[in-house]
Amino acid sequence: MSDSMATLHLVCGKAAAGKSTLTGQLARAEGTVLVSEDEWLGALFADQMSSLTDYVRCAAKLRAAMEPHIVSLLKAGISVVLDFPANTITQRAWMRDLFQKANTAHVLHYLDVPEDVCLERLRLRNASGQHPFSVSEEQFRQLCKHFVPPTKEEGFEIVTHRYDASDNRG
Repeated sequence: MSDSMATLHLVCGKAAAGKSTLTGQLARAEGTVLVSEDEWLGALFADQMSSLTDYVRCAAKLRAAMEPHIVSLLKAGISVVLDFPANTITQRAWMRDLFQKANTAHVLHYLDVPEDVCLERLRLRNASGQHPFSVSEEQFRQLCKHFVPPTKEEGFEIVTHRYDASDNRG
């Protein structure tokens, strides 16, 4: 580990599990910055994204562009909260490369929230119009087919956040 005490925080959970809410809370720590995929994708590629295939293409471009910046922040001793989904083995492999290249600590926050709860939150989020992207129920189901919960064998420090009825993340 580096002497910087910088940490890369990662989030894993289905759409509307509460990832952005958690990353916002984590980013309040001193010496920490938030990097949000949705904000960057919205600013750079909103007019190019209408399907899951479009998202995959644009997200790959964003990851390639952001990687050296994120590694530089970590090497400079700044903790990074990465509000990018760590929902597949491939996505997590890229994230593992980030903290390994920076030689810094990491935490993978896994939001274990039932699909029906996520879907209800998604409906509320879409109705509010406050999220940069609206996800249909069909798109939600497509995303869920690709979701793979993290395992210790992948080499991450995992903190699991289990859903309970009093949890109001959205």
